[in-house]
Parts: sequence; structure tokens; C-alpha cells
Amino acid sequence: MRKFNNVIVRRPCRAMTEGITSGLYPGKPDYDLALIQHDAYIEALKKCGVKVTCLPADENYPDSCFVEDPAVLTEKCAVITNPGAASRNGEKISIEEAVRQFYPEDRIEHIEYPGTLEGGDVMMCGSHFFVGRSERTNDDGIRQFKAILEKYGYTCSEVKLEEVLHLKTGVNYLENNNLLVSGEFTDKADFINYNKYVIPEEEAYAANCIWVNDTVIVPEGYPAVLSAVQSMGYKTITVDTSEFRKLDGGLSCLSLRF
Repeated sequence: MRKFNNVIVRRPCRAMTEGITSGLYPGKPDYDLALIQHDAYIEALKKCGVKVTCLPADENYPDSCFVEDPAVLTEKCAVITNPGAASRNGEKISIEEAVRQFYPEDRIEHIEYPGTLEGGDVMMCGSHFFVGRSERTNDDGIRQFKAILEKYGYTCSEVKLEEVLHLKTGVNYLENNNLLVSGEFTDKADFINYNKYVIPEEEAYAANCIWVNDTVIVPEGYPAVLSAVQSMGYKTITVDTSEFRKLDGGLSCLSLRF
């Protein structure tokens, strides 16, 4: 089983109150509360045995605390993506500076225009990667990503999204062949070979849990999801993400784990 040693996060900026939102979870984020929640998130990660690199806030990009989207980090290579949201595309420049601290030049790859790809659409299951085709990730981005992965011995397959923003909005891999699924992912044939734990509709947001070294971090306030994860035998930590939820952000969005 893989082990994460490092995590990259970025401090929320004051401009996060103007971040992109679908309005599914109404209200503007409370910046001061978001900082408190971000502190708790970092502490939860540290409890899982990883070293956390915290990048400074970037007021030029309201959504920049969601560092998962401008990069995909694997054991063998780093892929700097080309985010499909115009207001977020520039985030890839500063995240690459951070990634260069951990990967040699010849192991850093790029998704190039006209391809678009966001890390929230990428789910790593061992050596296989599922990639969601969404409003933010297009066919050419997936084609480029697949070609990059194949260079390093990985495989890749596309999952067509119909309802959610990103793939990992509704399905997340917890290792040991276990998936948390909700909504449109409940019956998708793509995941037929996995143990699927179906999340009730009223707790769909919490399908976005993260596995970190055999501990699963779960959003606070979702008892059915917490119970399901604990029934799989994982240690759990709960973290409140209410202010990031208002921007459609979840636990995985807030970090790059590698």
C-alpha cells in the first residue's frame, strides 16, 4: 500500500469570499472562520504522519486554497494541469514553483492548451487513474494526461460526468479497493470492480473524504459517512469544512498529498 510523506496546502486568502460557487451551499465564506478550519485541517494531516508545506495566501486568486486543481502529484511524476476555469488558470504558475521543491525537472509534466485538466477530476486508485470529463476537464486534456501517465507505467480511463463539478465531488478512493460513492456514481459501470459504499443523498457532500496513511479524514457533521468509514476499519478524524463548502470545496480540494 502506498504511503504519503508530504502534503502541500495554501493558506486561504481574503478574496476567497469572492470565489467561484454554484450556490448549492449558500452563503459567503467567513474568512476568519475559514482560517481556523484550515488550521484544524493542517493539524489533522500532521496527525497522519505527513510533513505539511503551507504556501502563503495568494490574493490574486480567490480559489487558490484549493491546491488540488492546478497539479496532480504521483510517486513517479508531477503533472502541472491547465485549469479550465479562466479565473483559476494562473494558479498553475505558483504551484509549479512549490512542486519543484519535490520533483526533478525531468519528472515535471504539463497539460498544454487547448487541453484543460483540473486535479479535482483525477482519482488515483493504485496505478490506475480515473479522470472525469467535466466542464473543467476536456477531451484533449484527458488525452494528454493519459499519454503522460503511460510514460510512467500508469493506466488511465475516462469517466463522463453528468451532474457534479468534479469527479471527486461524488466518488473517492479509500485504498483497500474501497470507494465512497454518491449520486450519479452509484451505478456507474466504471467502478464495478470496487467495494462501493453508497452515501445517502442528504450527506452527499461528505463523499469527499481523504485517505492519509490508513486514517480517513471525514467532514464534520455527517454521521452516516463517518459510520460507514469506521465500519471499513479505518481510523478517522473529523474536520469542519463549512466555509470551504460554500465554494463547493471539499477535503481533497485543500491539499496535494504525495
